Amino acid sequence: GSRRGAGAVLVRGTAARVIALARRGNLGAAVGLAGAILGFGVPLASAGQHSVSLVDMAIWGVVAMAVQIAAFVVAKMLIPSIAVDIPANKGAQGFFLGSLSLAVGLLNAACMSY
Repeated sequence: GSRRGAGAVLVRGTAARVIALARRGNLGAAVGLAGAILGFGVPLASAGQHSVSLVDMAIWGVVAMAVQIAAFVVAKMLIPSIAVDIPANKGAQGFFLGSLSLAVGLLNAACMSY
């Protein structure tokens, strides 16, 4: 219970910070956010197309979210300063993160067919 609640607050808090950065014109945050939205939305659309029920789609949605989180962990291992670089408006890191999120999402969506 509390672990899930803490995770939800962390994700919501992180998303709110990234959206605030993008609103202030931070290109790295905007590109990273766009890639994350697409990287999650594409597998979700695939799940909607291939699922046999709403429960099935929800399960695939959780899988898609876990894969996106794993992609961020990999990005952080490759570029340890990425969580600091994006708020510092280093666009290349945001572009890398957004591209990685989209690529992983496309691969994830392709794997969701029966």
